[in-house]
Amino acid sequence: MEPIIVKYVEKPELKDPVLIEGLPGVGNVGKISAEYLRDHLDAKLMVKIYSKYLPPQILIKGDGTVYLVKNELWYYKNPKKNDLIILVGDYQGMSSEGQYELSYKVLEIVKEFGVKKIFTLGGYGTGQISDNPRVFGAATELGLVEELKKYGVYFSQTEPSGGIVGAAGLLLGLGKVVFGMNGVCLMGETSGYFSDPKSAYNILKIVKDYFQLDIDMTEIEYRSKEISEITTQVKEEQKEEERKEDLGYIG
Repeated sequence: MEPIIVKYVEKPELKDPVLIEGLPGVGNVGKISAEYLRDHLDAKLMVKIYSKYLPPQILIKGDGTVYLVKNELWYYKNPKKNDLIILVGDYQGMSSEGQYELSYKVLEIVKEFGVKKIFTLGGYGTGQISDNPRVFGAATELGLVEELKKYGVYFSQTEPSGGIVGAAGLLLGLGKVVFGMNGVCLMGETSGYFSDPKSAYNILKIVKDYFQLDIDMTEIEYRSKEISEITTQVKEEQKEEERKEDLGYIG
């Protein structure tokens, strides 16, 4: 078996396309964001990617049938700005080698379609529940930093600290070094304890405005409000527990 198997469903002609990645990760922020774009832009499937670097399993669908785990590339022809290629998937690579190989293969594929810019989407785990999660950014060039600041993205010297792991980081790093592509990572602030549509909603607002997308945000806004209600309840319970501890309550 080849390490990576690529199956083309369609090879569309695209206008100055931008790659948008949203694979599973911290708080599933990137996954929720990218899949929402795919579904609500009525994107079309163009490539399926199978690999031994993904977990060795099949997944069961609601109708009882199964499919082999994979990553996929979908495209959307945007009448107002750049066309989009959206990377979604069931999993990321299981090893460092797998992460590199899968990211490199995706970059090879999208280069065929003329991609010169990359947006990766993910979560920035803080371990804290935020009422108003920010969207942090990291970019391959200062021009993109200044451009994205206008859309409310935070570029800080102190946050987030450390590096960006997985596909969200490798696509930018390999894209710049090997393929001469520039890009930005948008990281929604999240506790990291659960799937976070509220953080994804804030990322989607920026992507929507930047690419001038006609996309209905009603569903993700509703999910965002639902998670806000849950987190508010959790915080109230935490405060009650702290109050009991302060009072020396036993029971």
